[in-house]
Amino acid sequence: MFRLLIHWLLSAIALMIASAVVPGFDVNGLVTAMGAAVVIGFLNATLGVMLKVITFPFAILTFGIFLLVVNAAMIRLASHIVSGFNVYGWEPALWGALILALLGMAIRSIMKDE
Repeated sequence: MFRLLIHWLLSAIALMIASAVVPGFDVNGLVTAMGAAVVIGFLNATLGVMLKVITFPFAILTFGIFLLVVNAAMIRLASHIVSGFNVYGWEPALWGALILALLGMAIRSIMKDE
């Protein structure tokens, strides 16, 4: 349970880092980032999985880069659900998805070592 809470907090911090780096990717504070992290996680675990299965041939043809498009779509959808979390267009969503993927790898490597 404690690991889940730490992962949630680190994911929210990753969203805030992406917000600081990517123009057009805005998060209004840590509480909003925590809510957005939950919504993005839920969307990726449900709708995102279905989309990744459906678009698997495109992912193979693009060596997995198309998965960033699916993640960007989940981020855009989450920005419509969570107030205070705004993504203005596909380009910020794609850059945000890339940054979140890289930070997510770092978070998973940190959590694995514990």
